[in-house]
Amino acid sequence: MTTLQAIILGIIEGLTEFLPVSSTGHMIIGSSLMGIQKDEFVKLFTVAIQLGTILSVVVLYTKRFFRSIQFYFKLIAAFIPAAIFGVLFSDKIDALLESPQTVAIALVLGGIVLLFVDRIWRNNTQDDSDKISYPSAFVVGLFQCLAMIPGVSRSAATIIGGMQQKLTRKAAAEFSFFLAVPTMFAATAKKLLDFYKDGHHVSSEEWTLLGIGNIVGFVVAIIAIKSFISFVTRYGFRAFGIYRIVVGLVILGLLWSGHSLEII
Repeated sequence: MTTLQAIILGIIEGLTEFLPVSSTGHMIIGSSLMGIQKDEFVKLFTVAIQLGTILSVVVLYTKRFFRSIQFYFKLIAAFIPAAIFGVLFSDKIDALLESPQTVAIALVLGGIVLLFVDRIWRNNTQDDSDKISYPSAFVVGLFQCLAMIPGVSRSAATIIGGMQQKLTRKAAAEFSFFLAVPTMFAATAKKLLDFYKDGHHVSSEEWTLLGIGNIVGFVVAIIAIKSFISFVTRYGFRAFGIYRIVVGLVILGLLWSGHSLEII
């Protein structure tokens, strides 16, 4: 992986992690077009650069993270389902479902759902994500488990879960951002632990690439989050649904034309 490739992947991560469009699908297209070879460090890189995007949420919403201790308990309630499900079944899911075809199909199906969510839950009135109840937070966590299927999008699953629990578009998106912090931190920590347990190590050059990817992801994610909240509050999710369908069809088109795409 070159420095330029690390920058581009950081941009992709920062732009897509918090949008309901599947960062996995975009990583597939981006890495394939750049000819990045799949190896253990590349797998680590695509997970570890999430730390930068996590930090962007903490920086943008610092006051929310210090408002109330209940805020953390609700995040824990929402995090528990994915933590349990991930420990028990993630390996099987990865083995069975991590394929470009699965990502493409999930993108298209998820896109179709996003075409209608604004209409289905147009009467939601709970505009403060901090006031979500513990049972509702847990339900959102159950929706997050769907994101273990590549291409579903963690952001899309949790936002839809939040709206199903009567949160407005803005509140559902914000709770999705907050829930990303423990979820993505845990995923990154597990990936790092597994990387070293398997006898691998990170060279000084690779640490530099990780630093670059995280910094770029952090900056881009801040811009993406601010723009996303403003956009969905005004226009809703229909545009993201259309976009997902197009990306999914692009991946299917590449596969049908003989391109070899791999999830990194």
